[in-house]
Amino acid sequence: FAIESAIDELSYKASKDPLDFRLLNYTYSDPTEDKPFSSKRLDDCYHEGAARFGWDQRNPEPRSMRDGDLLVGWGVAAGCWDASMQKAEAKASLAADGRLTVRSATNDQGAGTYVIMTQMAAQTLGLPMEQVTFELGDTEMPMAPIQGGSWTANSVGAAVKDACQEVGKKLLKLAQKMDDSPLAGVDFEDAQFADGYIRANEDISRTVAITDILAASGEAKIEGDGKAGPNPINMLKYSMHSHNAVFVEVKVDEDLGTVHVTRVVDAVAAGRIMNPKTARSQVLGGVVWGISMALMEEAYLNNDLGRYMNHNYAEYHIPVNADIRKIDVIFVEEEDDIASPIGVKGVGEIGMLGVAAAIANAVYHATGKRVRELPLTIDKLL
Repeated sequence: FAIESAIDELSYKASKDPLDFRLLNYTYSDPTEDKPFSSKRLDDCYHEGAARFGWDQRNPEPRSMRDGDLLVGWGVAAGCWDASMQKAEAKASLAADGRLTVRSATNDQGAGTYVIMTQMAAQTLGLPMEQVTFELGDTEMPMAPIQGGSWTANSVGAAVKDACQEVGKKLLKLAQKMDDSPLAGVDFEDAQFADGYIRANEDISRTVAITDILAASGEAKIEGDGKAGPNPINMLKYSMHSHNAVFVEVKVDEDLGTVHVTRVVDAVAAGRIMNPKTARSQVLGGVVWGISMALMEEAYLNNDLGRYMNHNYAEYHIPVNADIRKIDVIFVEEEDDIASPIGVKGVGEIGMLGVAAAIANAVYHATGKRVRELPLTIDKLL
């Protein structure tokens, strides 16, 4: 919040558009660690977000835009979040009937872990999602990190893929033991798993159904263990982050000191997006969180008692549906197999970053008043 507010303030001092000022000072390497980024598409977030928002229609002068009696302000800010991995494990078990079960001791707080891991397993072995079951939430299962820090999709997802690849390698070996096997001599790297079959890349007519492999082998099940974790060499060589650019419209009633966020565009570059629907929901929640941080949330601590005095929803305010207007989410295409072997960075936090600063910057554009402390309450605007 402080950095993005300061950048906005500097842009006005330099008589530059806040977006142009950010692009003029854009960096392709991390100046804090003197490392290249594993990938960085923040510039595309700026461009795609600005185009969707209509930023070129912005009048740069504070207090210059109105909607009837309301002052209108447009603000922009950026965010970045560490794209790190944690150690994770998974176990995959393919039954004789062709059903796959994958287990890992992660959890799902509503972010869509069940769906993402089912997708990853199904894609790796070329099975329909209906034939895949992902189980979680038990400490007897293979180890996984907490669901936080944008770690789950990239860490557990990589472990799930690794476990399923182990199953795939065993399947291929069994297929090659079949009489007159069309997959004889095919390496795992030269095979594709799709539609319930294993095929040779160079000649897709050389194919065997996975169910036929299982039937011929007589195996009750085929299991694979998977592991994933951070790459220490990549961590030393690269700075790895997700990025976003947030564009906000606010309308301010100057007589009442009220602020309403009427429009948000959040353009996110977070590597491979496994499921756009669940990822969009994550970012929508992040934007709501950012609006809450900017306009409402404020804890009151009584230092004498050592207690929070407003630890209830009557006095600690958060948005309701009526407070949230139009939110538009853009996912900028980004490939990054350095930050994660599966190209995923995660979107758990990135959606919220930059939102509060963009709102404060929009309030300045609307009112000409620079508020440097959150939340932006009535007393600070009147």
